[in-house]
Amino acid sequence: MPKAMKIGYDALIEAARREIEELEPGQLMAELGKGDFVIVDIRDIREIERDGRIPGSFHRPRGMLEFWIDPASPYFKSVFGESKRFVFHCALDWRSALATQTAQTMGLANVAHLKGGFKAWKAAGGPVETVAETA
Repeated sequence: MPKAMKIGYDALIEAARREIEELEPGQLMAELGKGDFVIVDIRDIREIERDGRIPGSFHRPRGMLEFWIDPASPYFKSVFGESKRFVFHCALDWRSALATQTAQTMGLANVAHLKGGFKAWKAAGGPVETVAETA
């Protein structure tokens, strides 16, 4: 039997939720088209190809997020230097809760995440666009 972790993933996610802002799908839908925020999709490209994405979302997989956010990094993405609101999402909201907490801890201002993730977005009737396979 595997050794129990000192702090499990569920405890990390719950701790993150206490520190970050969570937006319901309806709240985010009401903001679409206003242009003062960036929806950051941190899912793997295969998830996006299979399930689609929120129109206009910016895809940056979770694995390199810290490097893309930090202006001192050679991988910095200028979108993270803009004075906008950043709303992170993944499939269910576990990864995006942790990503949002990390971005906030690093000093990225005005961050939140989509409660329930892409699954909740689709269930609430949010618009979805399909993406052609890259391979």
